[in-house]
Amino acid sequence: MTTAETAPPPSMRLRELVFGAACAAALRAAARLGVADALGDHPMAVEDLASAVKTEPKPLRRLLRAMACYGVFAERHDGTFEHTDMSRLLREDDPNSLRYITLWCTEPWTWDAWPKLDEAVRTGHNVVEDLYGKEFFEYLNEDAPESAVVFNRAMTTSSMQSARDVAQCLDLSGASSIADIGGGQGHVVASLLEKYPSLHGTLLDLPRVVENADPRLRPGGELANRVHIVPGDCRVDIPVRADVYIIKNILEWDDESTARTLRNVIHAGGPGARVVVIENLVDDSPSMRFSSAMDLLLLLNVGGAKHTRDSMVGRLTEAGLVIDEFREVNPYLHAFDCTVPA
Repeated sequence: MTTAETAPPPSMRLRELVFGAACAAALRAAARLGVADALGDHPMAVEDLASAVKTEPKPLRRLLRAMACYGVFAERHDGTFEHTDMSRLLREDDPNSLRYITLWCTEPWTWDAWPKLDEAVRTGHNVVEDLYGKEFFEYLNEDAPESAVVFNRAMTTSSMQSARDVAQCLDLSGASSIADIGGGQGHVVASLLEKYPSLHGTLLDLPRVVENADPRLRPGGELANRVHIVPGDCRVDIPVRADVYIIKNILEWDDESTARTLRNVIHAGGPGARVVVIENLVDDSPSMRFSSAMDLLLLLNVGGAKHTRDSMVGRLTEAGLVIDEFREVNPYLHAFDCTVPA
């Protein structure tokens, strides 16, 4: 029986880390094959599972055995496999699904970019433009549309899972209007509108993103009469006036793009506007390994960075915002509650 092992000696742990790409590739393969979706609530023989996902049984067993070493799936004494808490997260129908996050973090472009990490560290610049001759999101949408779809699905999943925590955390009882800047498909603004029936909202994001906004916000949706959907790029302009601006997990680009976005928010809101910046931080211990890995990926693709608490404070104060409060949204997200000074 294959199980997840713990605390190997340093020499073995380093060998395991060197083969980290194998683990990532195995997770990607399982997600693309739909193995977790095919495996139900009861253990299955590899032959039956292979038939369900249209693979050969022997290599599928090897794939499952490799993942079981990390606690993703478990092999029983009789040779059948069953779910673990982690493998269930690869199911598309799981409420906490990480299937699209798994795919996004292992998209084809990542395998081109990771070997050039030393170059990015040496120069401090992204490597994607040298690889593809285009800025990352331009490349994604023009040359890698399948990856763009995966990205949007991953961001949607992440936003849906955190939107209720954000709504529960924020007290907007004194506000009449909110604007979710770079808000994706609008799950955060939808949750806030549901919480505060007198509130009106605006969702701003790129045209290709907002055209797939949460059905609750689109014409005919239950919140449509209280929301305005604005296609646009917050790095260029924010033509939205509101009492409260929410910026969640988008201040991770290069320094100039981040600074420009904050300037645009300050200009749009004017003195007295409230700006709530929500981020997961690389010195936020529950998510350190994931966040620090994403930090390196951001260096590779857009020349950006995840933030520590201090670096985020620096960005916000340099832009001219006054930080009134810092608090936890959930173990992985923190909110910087700010005001545009007079």
